[in-house]
Amino acid sequence: MATLNQWIEGARPRTLPAAVSPVLVGTGAAYETGHVVWAYAILALAVSVLLQIGVNYANDYSDGIRGTDAVRVGPVRLVGQQLAAPRTVKFAAFTCFFFAGLLGLALVGLSELWVMVPIGAAAIAAAWYYTGGSRPYGYLGLGEAFVFVFFGLVATLGTMATMTPLTAAGWWGAIGVGSLASAILVANNLRDIPTDREHRKLTLAVRMGERGTRAFYVGLVAISFVMAVLASFTSPLALLAVLAAPLLVRPMRAVLGGAEGRGLIPALAGTGIFQLAWSALFALGLGLGHHLF
Repeated sequence: MATLNQWIEGARPRTLPAAVSPVLVGTGAAYETGHVVWAYAILALAVSVLLQIGVNYANDYSDGIRGTDAVRVGPVRLVGQQLAAPRTVKFAAFTCFFFAGLLGLALVGLSELWVMVPIGAAAIAAAWYYTGGSRPYGYLGLGEAFVFVFFGLVATLGTMATMTPLTAAGWWGAIGVGSLASAILVANNLRDIPTDREHRKLTLAVRMGERGTRAFYVGLVAISFVMAVLASFTSPLALLAVLAAPLLVRPMRAVLGGAEGRGLIPALAGTGIFQLAWSALFALGLGLGHHLF
C-alpha cells in the first residue's frame, strides 16, 4: 500500500506550475481591465490544479497497466512500481476529475459563461484520453498540442473570460503559458525517449529524436519571450516577464548539454519554476499597468 508521501509524489508536484500559471496570467489580464473577481480566480485555480493532479494519476494508471512505467526514470509510479492497486489510482484520477467538474460548474454558474461547459467537458476528456482508452493521443505524438490548447489557451483565456472580455495581452499571455506548458512535457518526454520507444509510445519526442526534441524545447521557451514583447505593445510592463530568464540557465544547460535520463530531471523541474516565475511577472506587469497607464 502506498504511503501518503508516495501518493503526493505520484501526483507529480513538479508539474503543478503548469496548472497555476494560466490562472495567474488570466487573473492578471482581468485585473488590468479593472474587472477582476477574486472568488472566480480562486475557483479557476482549484479547477486547474485538480485537473493537473487528475491527469497525472490517470497517466500513472494507464501507463502502468500497459507496462510502460515498469522501468522508468523520474517520480514515483504508483501502478508501475506496484505501490498501489490500479483501480485505486484510477479512482483517485476520477475523483479529481469529478471535483474539478463540480467546481467548474460552480464557476460557470456564477459567471454565466455557459460556453465553458462543453469546453470544460472536453478538457476532462482530454485529460483521460492522453494515455487512456484504446487509442491514447499521447501515444500518437499529440500530447504537446493538447497541453498547449488546454493548459495554455483554455485555462488562461477561460479564467479571464469569467471576469471580463478578452484582450490582446490576455491572448499573448495564453500563448506564452501554453508554449511553456508544452516545454515541460517536451522535457519529460525527452527524458523518457528510450523507454517510450521500447514500448512503442510514439510521443513527439520519439518521432523527432533527441536532436529535434532539444531544438523544439528551445523554440517553445523562446516563444514565451516573444509573447512578452508582443504584449508590451499594449501593456508595457508585461516585459517584466523577461526577468525570469536567469531561471533557465540550469534547464537549458541540461537540454543543450546532452543530458539524458536522470540528468534531465533538473530541466523538467527548472522549466516548471521558470514558467511559474514568467507567469507571475507577466501577471504583475499587467496588474501594475492598470495603475500606471
